[in-house]
Amino acid sequence: MNMPFRETPPMLRSVMLGAPGISHAFFTREGGASQGVYGSLNGGTGSRDDPRAVMENRRRMAEALGVRSAHLLVPYQIHSPDVIAVDAPWAPGERPRADGLVTKTAGLALGVTGADCGMILFSDAGARVIGACHAGWKGALTGVLEATLDAMEGLGASRAGIAAVLGPAIGPASYEVGPEFVTRFLAASPDNIRFFDESIRAGHSLFDLPGYIGMRLIGAGIGKFKSLGFDTYSNEERFFSYRRSVHHGEDDYGRLVAAIALT
Repeated sequence: MNMPFRETPPMLRSVMLGAPGISHAFFTREGGASQGVYGSLNGGTGSRDDPRAVMENRRRMAEALGVRSAHLLVPYQIHSPDVIAVDAPWAPGERPRADGLVTKTAGLALGVTGADCGMILFSDAGARVIGACHAGWKGALTGVLEATLDAMEGLGASRAGIAAVLGPAIGPASYEVGPEFVTRFLAASPDNIRFFDESIRAGHSLFDLPGYIGMRLIGAGIGKFKSLGFDTYSNEERFFSYRRSVHHGEDDYGRLVAAIALT
């Protein structure tokens, strides 16, 4: 297995999350050891990529964040509203099933994976409480964003003091959905109609996942919110995309990682 070394993989950052003692990154697909459809910074342990390559990719990510490899924590994501507080690394093979993590423990990095779904990083720099959550349409609809804020408040954060940044996700021009999808969102709130637009395919609509995530967080009283505005589907060179892999007939796909750490 060829593992060309790159000390710092390319990554995206936001000034909203920048603060002394806090590091974060929205990693792209560049700068890793994986090959083929996983090329090259695949962070998905659930993929069929060579586990050694994924481990090396995670090591590079942890190094860029300033933590030990074993301290980059990514849950077993299940598209749920479940969020847990962590204060120590878990044992290998014992990843909790959840879609959000929060902590106030220095030396830990909280990560989530995505390949179209929303990856959101949270920070209350004053309280030194951080969080990360994975929000696809199901998690966002069922409350994972608000649950992350609640869990951070449980560790001493102030909701008005929390900043959240949404990383690369499928954009509103790329996310076509069927009528049953629209019906489910309108049943939750008729106001959700504003997040849908007409598609060129009859009977289908385009869904604005980033806009919906932003609405939920702002409505929950968060202090600051920003979307980086990158569409995973339309930028194959920089980002993995599950939906694009399906349209291309690929049998698997890589996962992006977003992570935030108290150092």
